[in-house]
Amino acid sequence: MTQPDVVTQDQTSQVLMIPGLHRRTMATGERMMVVEIFLERGTLVPAHQHPHEQAGYVVSGKVTFTMAGQSHTLRAGDSYAIPGGVEHAAHAHDDTVLVEVFSPPRDEFRPQK
Repeated sequence: MTQPDVVTQDQTSQVLMIPGLHRRTMATGERMMVVEIFLERGTLVPAHQHPHEQAGYVVSGKVTFTMAGQSHTLRAGDSYAIPGGVEHAAHAHDDTVLVEVFSPPRDEFRPQK
């Protein structure tokens, strides 16, 4: 069994992934990872896919996800789940904060030591 992981917001910093898309990797377990995402208003996240399951919760803002060719506009309090391998994209209508969980953890999102 691994040790519990506690990460406070002052222990991790935002990483710019693409213009307007910032990631903050939070707690990580053996089979899941919590990531805070900040999207600036107007940011377009290009269509992509990865083998990780991705579930999220909209903390604030408004974002449209296009998943497997279907668009869904989500606001604070809404949630979503994207199976691994499904193409998805996003457009932030407002400054938006998401909390996402990836399973398994994304190695490329692990903080550099």
